[in-house]
Amino acid sequence: MAFKPNKLDPGRSARDLFGWEMRNHRELAGSMSLDQLTEILGCFSKGHLARIERAESMPPPELPAKLDVAFGTDGRFGRIYLLAKNEKFPGKYRQWSEIEAKAEAIEEFSAATIPGLLQTPEVARHSLLAGHPQATPQELDALVRTRLGRQKRLVSSAPPHCWFILDESTLRRPVGSPAVMRQQLDAIASDQRPHITVQVLPFTAGVHAEMGGSLFLYSVPGRPLVAWEEGARSGELIEDAEGVAARRRSYDLLRAMALSPRDSRAAIRRISKE
Repeated sequence: MAFKPNKLDPGRSARDLFGWEMRNHRELAGSMSLDQLTEILGCFSKGHLARIERAESMPPPELPAKLDVAFGTDGRFGRIYLLAKNEKFPGKYRQWSEIEAKAEAIEEFSAATIPGLLQTPEVARHSLLAGHPQATPQELDALVRTRLGRQKRLVSSAPPHCWFILDESTLRRPVGSPAVMRQQLDAIASDQRPHITVQVLPFTAGVHAEMGGSLFLYSVPGRPLVAWEEGARSGELIEDAEGVAARRRSYDLLRAMALSPRDSRAAIRRISKE
């Protein structure tokens, strides 16, 4: 059966970028076939390389150096591999991003960082550099474009309704310079878009069930509510009714514990001035 290439989005994940670069460099090398690449590399099967190119399999550690030699790419595949191997949930990430792209309502609680959907370009860059310290400037640019690309739906003609609950720590943890953080806080406080609601969960609210991570609830037309929980190095998609219901109750409790939208805006402005 003939190999049929799928459409790859190099901005979706580092694993997708690795596969996209493999295919792109094969085409640049005179439409080199997978059979020909298999012969050049000598130690991988055509099926294995096809799965890696489709971003279905993680590249083995010895492959990047061999590709850099085969294509004369001076370590490029090695650098992308360093990003790809640190992605603990690339498959789930793709599923999560596809769900977010279809959601008509997005509810998010963040306990550690400014939500990606609200980040300014400068905060996005500093945050991504912290998570990918070995990324080249070009690779970092690609990651920033991907994160900011998620925000395009918020300015579309039919944007999702978004509800953000921000733990006070997300507002007080410096990201970049004071000027960068002040610009970020001012952008949130001055946002008057009717489909975006922001609440602050103050330190005085005390302990709660979602400390330390992020919780997302997605309402997608034609399917039940979906939840996504995310930590610094892991993420989990929750689709079973009981698990989603528990996250729904947890989010509603956080909403009740948080400041009102008006008081939240005042609190963000106050922290920005501090």
